[in-house]
Amino acid sequence: MRIIPESELIINSDGSIFHLNIRPEQLADNIILMGDPERVNLTASFFESVEHDIQNREFHSITGAYKGKRITALSHGIGPDNMDIVVTELDALANIDFNTRQVKSEFKQLTMVRVGTSGGLQPNCPIGSYVVADKSIGFDGVLNYYEGRDDIAELEFEKAFKKHVNWSPLHCSPYVVKADDELVQRIGEGMIKGVTISAIGFYGPQGRYVRIPLANPDLNSKIETFDYKGDVITNYEMESAPLAGLSKLMGHKAMTVCTIIANRQAGESNSNYKGSIEDLIKTVLDRI
Repeated sequence: MRIIPESELIINSDGSIFHLNIRPEQLADNIILMGDPERVNLTASFFESVEHDIQNREFHSITGAYKGKRITALSHGIGPDNMDIVVTELDALANIDFNTRQVKSEFKQLTMVRVGTSGGLQPNCPIGSYVVADKSIGFDGVLNYYEGRDDIAELEFEKAFKKHVNWSPLHCSPYVVKADDELVQRIGEGMIKGVTISAIGFYGPQGRYVRIPLANPDLNSKIETFDYKGDVITNYEMESAPLAGLSKLMGHKAMTVCTIIANRQAGESNSNYKGSIEDLIKTVLDRI
């Protein structure tokens, strides 16, 4: 059995994983993920008790109990590259023996739900609505670095999308991944279900023009008109695709649900969305 080299999986001197600074026993099987470290405090404010409160860089984690269920709230920061770190280290905490540096003989499946904010691309995604990423399109390319990518991706969907938008060869090849079906139905009951794009950045990669003109100024209009067997693209964010893809490759259950804080078609946004995200967090806590 392979022994994972120290350079491949860095374990801190206190027995915690390198970036998250969590030890295996400090992680719950049910994990709520969010970008903002302060949202971890908001989530934990609903806990009846707290076991651990750990912060390193943008990675803030609190493990506690909510209605008798052990839950870890964890911030992942912004962007798909951070999701590569977070999902890999969470899986290692659950499925690698830190003493022998070998994969454990018994697999532990984690449940991960990301609660985020997003920009809507369709009229049926108004500000304040909740949108579940039933499928995600990764513009980031993270999944393309891993073996088995084609086994879990929606390949015909990818081909149709690239053809429709005339995908530039200068961009990373997009991948399309479906979230865990059971989790989508359980967490997303009564919510909008759609296709979410995970962009590689917030400004130009999402079609925002501030001072530097866009290389593909009509990309968003093409995205908005894309339809594959009834699936349309509902919203933009930056993390749902690598979360869904890496989790599926590793055998975990994962999904993303976002509150819509801007509608790109209407050109409207709402920066005062605390109440909406708080209600969404409470809903996810009740359903996870």
